[in-house]
Amino acid sequence: MMSLDTVKRVVIKIGSSSLTSRHGEISRRKLEKLVDQVVQLKDQGHEVLLVSSGAVAAGYRKLGCLERPSSLPEKQAAASIGQGLLMEAYSELFLSHGYVTSQILITRNDFSDEARYNNVRNTTSILLERGIVPIVNENDTVTVDRLKFGDNDTLSAKVAGLVNADLLIILSDIDGLYDDNPHNNQDAKLLRTVDKITPEIEAAAGGSGSSVGTGGMKSKIEAVKIANASGIPTFLGKAGVSNILDDAVQNKAKGTYFTCAEGAPNLNHKEQWIAFNSGPEGEITVDEQGKKEILENSESLLPTHVYSVEGTFQSKSVVRINDLSGEAIGLGIVNYSSEDLTLCRDLEALEAKEAAVKFEDLVCHKEVITPIKI
Repeated sequence: MMSLDTVKRVVIKIGSSSLTSRHGEISRRKLEKLVDQVVQLKDQGHEVLLVSSGAVAAGYRKLGCLERPSSLPEKQAAASIGQGLLMEAYSELFLSHGYVTSQILITRNDFSDEARYNNVRNTTSILLERGIVPIVNENDTVTVDRLKFGDNDTLSAKVAGLVNADLLIILSDIDGLYDDNPHNNQDAKLLRTVDKITPEIEAAAGGSGSSVGTGGMKSKIEAVKIANASGIPTFLGKAGVSNILDDAVQNKAKGTYFTCAEGAPNLNHKEQWIAFNSGPEGEITVDEQGKKEILENSESLLPTHVYSVEGTFQSKSVVRINDLSGEAIGLGIVNYSSEDLTLCRDLEALEAKEAAVKFEDLVCHKEVITPIKI
């Protein structure tokens, strides 16, 4: 059971609908309630990182739109207004309690590039260690292909793994995961604890519940998979409930706790980057012996067991590894370019040289129960 003694570092994700008024503007009352609860955790000695949605929702009316815009340029323009409004409000409220905030805007490229990924980790680690409250959001103003359903749910899970969080808390406009849609079925039951994401659990996840936010239950389940694969339990509950954050940390809040089952993977930072952030730049197919070496013997993949190469990639790129039937085995960092690997895969003399993919640079599907994200 989680308790105040074991949970030190907490990542909290808050959705747009939980921060804005019914007119789509920032709700000062909702912000104050959230900040007061975060401050309570800070006063108890917790390190807290906040992943905050709401930039587009907070800015679109200031842009002159009566409804949330649907075109990408208008969304980005609204985000450029709303992000400043959000940070101004957060900074003022936290400073009134003696805490300093920082802003971190992240794009997909910041996580797909390993060096930038490590830079984000180093920056957030220093901020948390110094008692700052980092406020993270996707950089919607410049993002082209990620301003879509569930962005910050997934982002919060990736950030939780990045900073070695002890607990991820996702606050939304619903008080947890039900076994059916509670809006349509009055007899739907709240699932208090989920030890494993099964097909039945995924089927129970519905669509987006708010016209203000972009995330729905399905995106939250995907976020839970990523967090759990990184060894991080997750709590899903309703924003605005009195003491929801403190109760969530003490394992007594109303909501759904997604635990890390015994024997579940606990990916390190490099493995997290390979599995969830890198994005494969090509594919290689391995023969039956290569598949056996990886899955049964936990050995590195030799060039002689590479059957075919697809795509163009350089050495140290991440590639998808498939078996002869086309089924994905996993993702790994390859030590040859696509050209060199194509030339050398049949040469016996290379068997004693560098592995095509070292086992420590590979994340297998058999280890990561969740789908490998790309």
